[in-house]
Order: sequence, then C-alpha cells, then structure tokens
Amino acid sequence: MGVYSRGDRVRNIINLRLAEAASLDHDQLEVLYVQLGPTGADRIVNRAMEDLATSLSQVEKHFSAGRMNDVRSGIANLAEIAGQIGMASLAKVACDAMVLTHGHDGPALCAVMARLVRIGECSLVAVWDLQDMTV
Repeated sequence: MGVYSRGDRVRNIINLRLAEAASLDHDQLEVLYVQLGPTGADRIVNRAMEDLATSLSQVEKHFSAGRMNDVRSGIANLAEIAGQIGMASLAKVACDAMVLTHGHDGPALCAVMARLVRIGECSLVAVWDLQDMTV
C-alpha cells in the first residue's frame, strides 16, 4: 500500500491484483468424454476452445467500438459454448455481462466486460492445462 499526499490531505492507495481462478465443471467434461469417446470429445473441446478464443477477441473489439448488438450476440455465443464444455465461471460472467448490456450502468458494464476477458483467458488456459494432464 502506498501513500499519496496532495496538499494537506493524505490518501492511502491500494493496488488491487485482478486475478481469480477459472471454475471448470469437470463432470461436464467427463460427460463429453463418456458420450463421445476420447477422440470425439477432444475434437469438440478443441473446436470449442478455438471458437471461444475467437469470440472473446471479437466481443472485445465490438465493445470497444460500441457495437452493442454485436457484443450481445458474441456474449450469447460465449455463454453457450462455455456451458457446453464446463466453463462454469465464464458462463456465469457472460450472463452477468449480458444483463448489463441492456441497462444504463456504463461503469458496471466496463468492469464486467474486463472480468469476462480475464475469466475467458483463465478458462482457456485451465482447459489447455487439463488436456495436457490427460494426454
């Protein structure tokens, strides 16, 4: 924690570390592997990961450009794919972001969009790491 002084007022400054773990539903992934077999499940999960990475990037670009209809469409896509492959926290944050896209709370939407990107990236890494462990 740092101290900032301006005139006769002293303020404490706290740097917040924005990091949180992604939540994966291992049961959902197991269902995919049981239903589709290892090869089929790997194909589905890998395709979903590619789609998520692309969608996450597009959502960021659309949000920066203020194209809210495209943001909503991208978020809906993210939530659906995340739910299918067990990315529970990403699906939850996507739903939170979707709700905020219909409101008028810009700061909250910006914060949740930043969280969506963080959780999305963490979720992708978590699934990649999980796949590395099972190979």
